[in-house]
Amino acid sequence: MTLDLVSLAPSRILAVTRAAFDTPGTDILCFGESDQSAPAAAALAARAALAGGDALYPDVRGVFALRAALADHLTALHANPVAESRIQVTASGMAAVSVALQSIVRAGDRVVLHGPAWPNTGNAALLRGARVDTLPLDALPSGRFALDLDRLAGLLRGARAFVLNSPNNPTGWTATRAELVAILALCRAEGVWLISDEVYSRLVYDGSRAAPSVLDVAGPEDRVMVCNSFSKTWAMTGWRLGWIVLPEGARPQVSEVVEVTHSGTSPFAQAGALAAVADEAFVARFGAHCAEGRRVTMEGLAGLNGIRVAAPDGAFYAFIGIDGLQDSLDFALRLVAEHGIAVAPGSAFGPDGEGFLRLCFARSADTMQRSIQKLRAGLQAR
Repeated sequence: MTLDLVSLAPSRILAVTRAAFDTPGTDILCFGESDQSAPAAAALAARAALAGGDALYPDVRGVFALRAALADHLTALHANPVAESRIQVTASGMAAVSVALQSIVRAGDRVVLHGPAWPNTGNAALLRGARVDTLPLDALPSGRFALDLDRLAGLLRGARAFVLNSPNNPTGWTATRAELVAILALCRAEGVWLISDEVYSRLVYDGSRAAPSVLDVAGPEDRVMVCNSFSKTWAMTGWRLGWIVLPEGARPQVSEVVEVTHSGTSPFAQAGALAAVADEAFVARFGAHCAEGRRVTMEGLAGLNGIRVAAPDGAFYAFIGIDGLQDSLDFALRLVAEHGIAVAPGSAFGPDGEGFLRLCFARSADTMQRSIQKLRAGLQAR
């Protein structure tokens, strides 16, 4: 029997991961995940809530205490206040992006992304029946990246939505406040919804508490949805919790989409998330942990011929350009087999990522030093 199912391109990261699991001793740096545990207070609060029977159907909007805490957290971080009435809790950052797309995109609409890009976002738009246009970030000789605002302006004409990801996975590119002002102006002029994926917003390396955010420049009346997650800032990847900041007045409609999509998130997990939001000391420690991994990575890759890489402004990835590389998946698989190091092939992030490798440096300095030596040997032997 032939099953009439939607088909998406298979994950190239999982192809590398399967090879790594079959190769003992491989250092696995292809996931966007740290070796750090979630805040201890989060685990204690979740266990206490579960022990107390807090496991019934939740408010589909998210429990009020968490919504209020997130509103206060964002108001303290950004230039403009965020009201609790604009917060919608979701089952993960990816669920936040999916709910945002489901709320505004219809079949035949055009959605604009910038690439290389985390593939789930584009796939979520395709599942809505949207047409997806990708604007490549400009890869500079220095190893850094830039967004061409003039080309973006052309693509936004007639589009329904633009999905921004800053700090960016996989490149680490981070939009400046001036760029965000310009992007918002373009979206306003064309009547385009702006979905801003800011899951790495607290992972920046210039001493700031957070990356520049659309929340710094947009008002509550703008056609803007800002998506975030507990997975990165608080190392809570398996908790599957995120949120959206919505335009004022939009939550009743969006919460109905959440109800149909995943019917809310577990209240005991939200109790843990509430404890995490209060733990700024963890955020500072985790940021320092990633900064050290970034330092080790950049020092370990320095001086290699034919390699283009720059210390990223945000997120926790090194996106490594390799002169002459035409099949990054094949090379990533060879790195596993021959050198015991698993990194993500750039082609996993679309055609604009071909010729690159993505490495997650949110690991201990010892792990990173060992892993970078393996990678360096593989790059020299290519």
